[in-house]
Amino acid sequence: MENQLAKSTEERTFQYQDSLPSLPVPSLEESLKKYLESVKPFANQEEYKKTEEIVQKFQSGIGEKLHQKLLERAKGKRNWLEEWWLNVAYLDVRIPSQLNVNFAGPAAHFEHYWPPKEGTQLERGSITLWHNLNYWQLLRKEKVPVHKVGNTPLDMNQFRMLFSTCKVPGITRDSIMNYFRTESEGRSPNHIVVLCRGRAFVFDVIHEGCLVTPPELLRQLTYIHKKCHSEPDGPGIAALTSEERTRWAKAREYLIGLDPENLALLEKIQSSLLVYSMEDSSPHVTPEDYSEIIAAILIGDPTVRWGDKSYNLISFSNGVFGCNCDHAPFDAMIMVNISYYVDEKIFQNEGRWKGSEKVRDIPLPEELIFIVDEKVLNDINQAKAQYLREASDLQIAAYAFTSFGKKLTKNKMLHPDTFIQLALQLAYYRLHGHPGCCYETAMTRHFYHGRTETMRSCTVEAVRWCQSMQDPSVNLRERQQKMLQAFAKHNKMMKDCSAGKGFDRHLLGLLLIAKEEGLPVPELFTDPLFSKSGGGGNFVLSTSLVGYLRVQGVVVPMVHNGYGFFYHIRDDRC
Repeated sequence: MENQLAKSTEERTFQYQDSLPSLPVPSLEESLKKYLESVKPFANQEEYKKTEEIVQKFQSGIGEKLHQKLLERAKGKRNWLEEWWLNVAYLDVRIPSQLNVNFAGPAAHFEHYWPPKEGTQLERGSITLWHNLNYWQLLRKEKVPVHKVGNTPLDMNQFRMLFSTCKVPGITRDSIMNYFRTESEGRSPNHIVVLCRGRAFVFDVIHEGCLVTPPELLRQLTYIHKKCHSEPDGPGIAALTSEERTRWAKAREYLIGLDPENLALLEKIQSSLLVYSMEDSSPHVTPEDYSEIIAAILIGDPTVRWGDKSYNLISFSNGVFGCNCDHAPFDAMIMVNISYYVDEKIFQNEGRWKGSEKVRDIPLPEELIFIVDEKVLNDINQAKAQYLREASDLQIAAYAFTSFGKKLTKNKMLHPDTFIQLALQLAYYRLHGHPGCCYETAMTRHFYHGRTETMRSCTVEAVRWCQSMQDPSVNLRERQQKMLQAFAKHNKMMKDCSAGKGFDRHLLGLLLIAKEEGLPVPELFTDPLFSKSGGGGNFVLSTSLVGYLRVQGVVVPMVHNGYGFFYHIRDDRC
């Protein structure tokens, strides 16, 4: 990624979209073979034998019919999964998405030029906002370099969803509104929304054809900050976005019914470039301990986040920053990219603005004042109470492991990501005395509109190695042998998943075809071993590599008794 940001290039960000290959449908036989292998660590002999019979019956019966229908579907679509995945993983989900689905990340600026310091929130905020707006302009001009593996371009479609994108709640299914356009496509919204103490403000970031500068942004942010700190708090409409989806949809309909002006204000927020959140708290953070800042970003004040927004840029009173993003329109690597870009710019400029201090005569921010009544205020209070109750059930720990990092593992010819994944398996095994079903994100951006595939890292080989590590009678050489077998298995599976040869999304496709055809749910999916091995989103370990940079990220666990484990690997630390 470092090189991809530095290259000035004639290639346009979205130029390869039309030539990307379609997402393939894997072979049914291969997928079922891989599935059977993945349930082994969680089954005794009898359970495994039963599941084996179910799989064989499925393969020669209904499975084959469903597979043929899936192949038919794939003929007419460049990505047979895209719409399904969006609906099943995100838009049909009814639980509150701000806490359960959104991902968040602290900015690493405090590790170099911006250590926590009271009184810096507004000045630093204007600089970080400006760098974010520059990235928006690069995207508009299609100057963000195309991501590649070797010389092969990857899908860049998710970058369209970073700015001016918002989820809108529906009674049974949400929808995504995307207002972003490249310069060649036409006009794109150029206003941002600032949330502070339950109030909302809006202003344009382009004035007389030019991007506003940090001193000009500082004037706007200072105006909002002063106003909010000298006048009563607002109603905190934003808290409604943290509510259960159907409840939020109904509250939104009621709000619009109360006064049509409320709809215009909601659309202003939906179409905004991003939401800039001003928090009053000052979370503690050091390069060795990110726990408090991550908690503040993930479960902070719901009245200053628009939970449905693709990008909430959050600023704290002590000059520390972070982001909270709706996961529906894009995956975390898109956020990692812009976070890295902004962090590098702040680093290169030593955290300062080195341009003109001149401030043009720009219109002051305008407040978005919603018409509310008792019912709306009650809905807001209920949303806040629900949110805080759920948030209190989450424990967050984010510490740096500083004994070694990527340099050492690569030196030993071991893949750094696989190293962490196996360490995680061993930790879980030691802690709980049995294997933990584990989801690791694999990327499928080689394909048109590709997003992710499930990589199940709790393999038979990993479990054998964990057992050998716990058995004092096993010698070092044998442990090492078992470890290398587990490494090889993991690396091969990751390669398969990225090449469109994973099995979880394939099985999901077969299940959805059955549902669409009005057929009964095949036994494969009701077999207890299906969910025990993580199927249907029941992974007790939900994990993802955030990358090899300073950028970090976090998502809550998939299941109530689970772990959300997100990590980044640097040269000398993890």
